Amino acid sequence: MKKKYFIFFVISLFLILFIIYPIFYIFLQTFFHDGKFTFELFKIVLNNLIIRKAIINSFFLGLIVVFTTSIIAIPLAFIFDRLNFKGKGLLRILFLLPMISSPFVGAIGIKQILSRFGSLNILLIKLGIIEKPISYFGSGFLGIVILQTLHLFPIMFLNILASLNNFDISTEEASYNLGANFFQTFFKITFPLILPGYFAGSSIVFIWSITDLGTPLVFEFNNLVSVKIFHSLKDINTNPAGYVLVFLLCILTFALFIFTKKHIEKTQYTTGKTQIQKIERQIKGKNLFILYILLFVVLFISLLPHFALVLYSFSKKWFFSVFPFEYTLEYYKTVFTHRLTKTGIFNSLIYSSLSTTIDIFLGFFIGYILARWKIKGKGLLDILSMIPLVIPGIILAFGYVTTFSNTILDPKNNPVFLIILSYSLRRLPYIVRTTYSSFLQLNENLQEASYSLGATNTVTFRRIVFPLVSPGVFAGGILVFAFSLMEVSCSLILAIREKYYPISKVIYTLAGRVTDGPNTACSLGVIVMIFTGISLFISMKIFSKKIGDFFRIG
Repeated sequence: MKKKYFIFFVISLFLILFIIYPIFYIFLQTFFHDGKFTFELFKIVLNNLIIRKAIINSFFLGLIVVFTTSIIAIPLAFIFDRLNFKGKGLLRILFLLPMISSPFVGAIGIKQILSRFGSLNILLIKLGIIEKPISYFGSGFLGIVILQTLHLFPIMFLNILASLNNFDISTEEASYNLGANFFQTFFKITFPLILPGYFAGSSIVFIWSITDLGTPLVFEFNNLVSVKIFHSLKDINTNPAGYVLVFLLCILTFALFIFTKKHIEKTQYTTGKTQIQKIERQIKGKNLFILYILLFVVLFISLLPHFALVLYSFSKKWFFSVFPFEYTLEYYKTVFTHRLTKTGIFNSLIYSSLSTTIDIFLGFFIGYILARWKIKGKGLLDILSMIPLVIPGIILAFGYVTTFSNTILDPKNNPVFLIILSYSLRRLPYIVRTTYSSFLQLNENLQEASYSLGATNTVTFRRIVFPLVSPGVFAGGILVFAFSLMEVSCSLILAIREKYYPISKVIYTLAGRVTDGPNTACSLGVIVMIFTGISLFISMKIFSKKIGDFFRIG
């Protein structure tokens, strides 16, 4: 029993030190000065007109993206839940593809399509629809909205679809029997009952939107909270506004998480009676053709950043034309020969591999403790392992930079340990979930039978436990590795010196250079995108788990 508590204590202490302590340090720097509690820093920062405008812009951005993703996701969820048509399974997978590439990478390609003299304006001018080019992005805010919407609507779609799958169709039948029309039934019956899934999706989308760092930087729109936090790190000692902004983000994310969890737990999806079996409406003929057209239009638009990314990576000349004049493979060759890209690939592979190893170790023990051990404080470990779900990367990275400044872990000197740790802790919930689920599916009688036959703990673990749990561990490990390669905020903030740059920081750096920089960045982005897609597919196949289970609260 002492050994169990020792392992439990070490793991909990590790999580507290590198998750809770940085947040606590930010709280101290925000409210305590000269040993006294004060709101002075809060007042100074919030009285700054530029900071207030950045907060308003970020909040406004989050609300707009929630609205735009809802417009796309709600009809899609109802189509895939209520209708039956050929190719439904394949299309459902295709609508998840926008998530396999970070929006800030797609922003590089989409700027070529929607810029003032980009493909869309050239096409509209040639067709005679417009006479002068249209500035679609303006200051860049609209571009951020577009990219975030196209990247995040699948998360909203997955959460709403999950609610509809648990929905009692008899409530709708009763409404129609009482004479209600479609809109009355939807707004008074259906939508209120799927609100838990909608709130969960909205919370994730909202937080993801306002804490996104890469996309605003690519569009050079600086008046957002995430960008202000990023720039505040350059002179944090003289400009402590970052502490207040990060604290506000912490409060907002935790409040949304708690509210959503409580709402999900209190709200029932069903009436509590036997559900009427849902009958999907079969679509054929003309209606099926119209449905295909609508779905493929939405799918094409959602994948436009990916198409633009691929085209840009192959383009040798692409000026004032709808498509490139010439195509080339030289930028893909550059990816594997350029000093900066080679450094980024090598560093990311090392960072991601080590973070995956840490997560496999931690995830296995945490999953085992939660599923098998009966010790006091187990609930605390469960909370600690799940907290990274609600801590955006920008908060964790800011906490590491400020907390460990002027220490042996100072990222300004060598950020490797903190980068690996941030990658690992950010993705820890994925592997804890898969491992914990695997242990719940493993019958304890198998272990008891092994012990009764004289096997030791080591033999039982090696021959019984690990072989049966390893698929979940392996699937979670693949997810950790793939998403670590995609990590943006932690990479941009922690990797200060060029020799430590991971792939995301390399792409950002190249995108800002003239000549072949953006093309090489797109080529590297395409390679990462393909690898991520394959990794997610393999992970889902191994674990037989839907990707949506990793993007839900509750």
